[in-house]
Amino acid sequence: MAAGAAGVKVAATRHGRVLQLAIHNPSQRNAIKPEISAELARQLRLASADAEVGAIVLHGEGEHFCAGGDLLTLGTSRRTNPPQHHFDRVSKLNELVRSLRDCAKPVIAAVEGHAAGAGFSVALGCDLIVAAEDAQFTMAYVKIGLNPDGDGSYFLARALPMQLASELMMTGAPVGAPRLQAAGLVNRCVPAGSAVAEALRWAAELANGATRAIGRIKRLANAAQANDYSQHLELERTLFVEALHGEEAGEGIGAFLEKRKARFHP
Repeated sequence: MAAGAAGVKVAATRHGRVLQLAIHNPSQRNAIKPEISAELARQLRLASADAEVGAIVLHGEGEHFCAGGDLLTLGTSRRTNPPQHHFDRVSKLNELVRSLRDCAKPVIAAVEGHAAGAGFSVALGCDLIVAAEDAQFTMAYVKIGLNPDGDGSYFLARALPMQLASELMMTGAPVGAPRLQAAGLVNRCVPAGSAVAEALRWAAELANGATRAIGRIKRLANAAQANDYSQHLELERTLFVEALHGEEAGEGIGAFLEKRKARFHP
């Protein structure tokens, strides 16, 4: 365990080349707090630089992924603190989302129960989503007179047709994992209670693959949101040549020519 006061922590567990990160605030359905955001961001930065970590699984402890922000604290805080306090508070969440996107390793969200508000935003910040068939996703901000934070509006507007993204944000209505899978937002739906196990299994496959190539692919996918056509061609060329002269390509091409399975890690 790490971070925060008693009962509000992040659990980090290693399974070979897979790092499992669990939000541990079950009494509040794993509501995100600034200290949790900061600790998750720290763990992600460490994992990004650690050659022994090949993939990451992020989930909530117990029955839910993350219920979003701590509304009890937020309700009191808005009456007693100036706007700058809340600007700084949201900045912690932004730091977490940037760490998810900047991490050189693939991050899989394993979603059970509810992913609401900032919890939905955090799931969207991950590269892949494994969700229980009965999981519910809710961009619930509008229900309490707020707009999304944590890049939720950015991810939804790019991942879904505008009408569906607008529906989720403007109504705050919950949407089930099967509908989001049909829309291409959830990668895998699994029986309730098995999302973490499936995510760990998938992460182990990725972690034992060409992880440097996966990191470059993640960088390209992120850059495609901002680059124009010519800029992206140049970045692809640079990263392709870099990869071609690396150890992974040497092993991968050699294995293909020798008709054997590539061994990217000892």
